[in-house]
Amino acid sequence: MRNLILNTDSYKMSHFAQYPQGAEYVSSYIETRGGVYPETVFFGLQAFLKEYLTRPITQADIDEADAICGLHGVPFNREGWEYILNEYDGYLPLEIEAAPEGAVLPTGNVMVQVINTDPKCAWLTSYIETALLRAVWYPTTVATVSRACRDVIARYMEETAESFEGLPFKLHDFGARGASSEETAALGGAAHLVNFMGTDTLSGIMAARRYYNADMAGFSIPAAEHSTITSWGRDGETAAYANMIEQFGGEGRLVAVVSDSYDFWNAIDNIWGSELKEQVQQFGGTLVVRPDSGEPTEVVPEAIERLMASFGFETNSKGYRVLPACVRLIQGDGICARSIEAILEAMKERGLSADNVAFGMGGELLQKINRDTQKFAMKASAIRINGEWRDVFKDPITDPGKRSKRGRLALINNGQGYRTVREDEVGDQRNVLVKVFRNGEVLVDWTFDQVRERAGSN
Repeated sequence: MRNLILNTDSYKMSHFAQYPQGAEYVSSYIETRGGVYPETVFFGLQAFLKEYLTRPITQADIDEADAICGLHGVPFNREGWEYILNEYDGYLPLEIEAAPEGAVLPTGNVMVQVINTDPKCAWLTSYIETALLRAVWYPTTVATVSRACRDVIARYMEETAESFEGLPFKLHDFGARGASSEETAALGGAAHLVNFMGTDTLSGIMAARRYYNADMAGFSIPAAEHSTITSWGRDGETAAYANMIEQFGGEGRLVAVVSDSYDFWNAIDNIWGSELKEQVQQFGGTLVVRPDSGEPTEVVPEAIERLMASFGFETNSKGYRVLPACVRLIQGDGICARSIEAILEAMKERGLSADNVAFGMGGELLQKINRDTQKFAMKASAIRINGEWRDVFKDPITDPGKRSKRGRLALINNGQGYRTVREDEVGDQRNVLVKVFRNGEVLVDWTFDQVRERAGSN
């Protein structure tokens, strides 16, 4: 699966023979054309550049692609690929410029622009579309969804909590097992960490480390699963819980225990709230109780109030009740941006601070999105033929929303937000797009801290 020549759609194979005679350069761009969220957090291109475009194609790649295309029934541009191999040592003669990663861009703006650097390779710009668009739309969409969740949580913390101190750990990534591949988990997991610092997706931590120089981008805690609790048997439930505190308790430590294997309300009222109450209060850290079933808008506030009945509470300066530091709750079942808001609203109505709860999000974070969540597209916008630049665009009468941009593009920010203009209209304004890749070389190496700072999560 590492043959870059075959990392495309079949129909791309015939496009080299479809451009006008005299075509020298083709310029294309990536944008969101709308979607669920009005803004996107641009992220993930650097990982693709480092992982794929810094590796040259080889003669073996060309031979394999030629054989595959012959069997598959599509033409193959062997001459073009061997030209790249011989003239550029297999590195793609492309120049890519992009918005700084972490930038929060309103929909409808250019975030990536790509052009061939050799007039004999005008076909290459659109050929890379499949791989390049996929490399951008997925992590950018995950980062956008994660940020939307952060905005919701922050709003309720502003209304019901004393500070935003715990915000970076309010949404934990539970999505690794629900992702379609390890690479998906890595890119999506890293994208979530642009906005938060809690994760159980180790692949995401490694992606942030390898591609964005992050020594450690996310953190986790010891946590139980149903198998480790139920292996003690129903009669051993109390012993299973006590073992968690014994094994992982200590000053300043957190430990999460799933508590709904049998009777969740009994676990709260009688086991945590009575039999093990003293241990919880004295182990020096924080017990995080995890329900994993039921209707979250009902279970979460009810569970918090039952914990308060056993462990007490304080009322903060905003008039909302907060559990003592020794106990909290995490809801990791049925979580998405909508359910987070519904849960926090239900808590607010019952006078409960958002400080009492954290969330774990799985499939809704890393998997239940697609290219149309933010309506991503990559389109050609300019072509140079025999030395003359021409606009390239589509304007379908049946769907004005798919109208594409014209000309070589630039992204400006005059203090009133980002806006896309033609490159020849920039004037004395600064083009925000940065050249990040040229002919096999990555030109910019953003750090994860820089990405987080731009996204406003530092």
